Amino acid sequence: MFYGYSLGICMRYCIIPDEAAEVTNDGFLKIFRGFATFNIHYSGLEPSLKGWIKRIMINTAIDHLRKKSKRFMVADSFDSHFNLADETETSVDRMSYQEILEVIQRLSPVYRTVFNLYVIDGYKHEEIAKQLKISVGASKSNLSKARLNIKKMLQDADIKYYEQKIV
Repeated sequence: MFYGYSLGICMRYCIIPDEAAEVTNDGFLKIFRGFATFNIHYSGLEPSLKGWIKRIMINTAIDHLRKKSKRFMVADSFDSHFNLADETETSVDRMSYQEILEVIQRLSPVYRTVFNLYVIDGYKHEEIAKQLKISVGASKSNLSKARLNIKKMLQDADIKYYEQKIV
């Protein structure tokens, strides 16, 4: 029931499908071991099982990346942002969900992780910094550089698209 959902979360953090499946399985082991501690009335709120599973899968994926790389590379800090929105049709308008996911997966592990946590999972920079054991400035810098890399990849995709259209 939740395997596909969980695998989708892990695929955002792991490029190799087998690696994502391994992380998903590790996450389910944590879920099964910790299910007795899942409290419906935690702090007076009723967290959903799906939200709890999402949190465990994200944490498991981050732990996996941390073990794999031993240390996240941290880039210089700067806060410039860009906007992908444009009035004309862009490569994003022509891309499927799978193609967009492939672009994100081409980012370096550090940039991909910060991008996923901030943009897709809705974490704040302070939460990302704490989770990844980096500074808030490094989180902002990595997000900015991830966006710049995505922008470049999308511009390259636009160039290829229009070159194919002309030929």
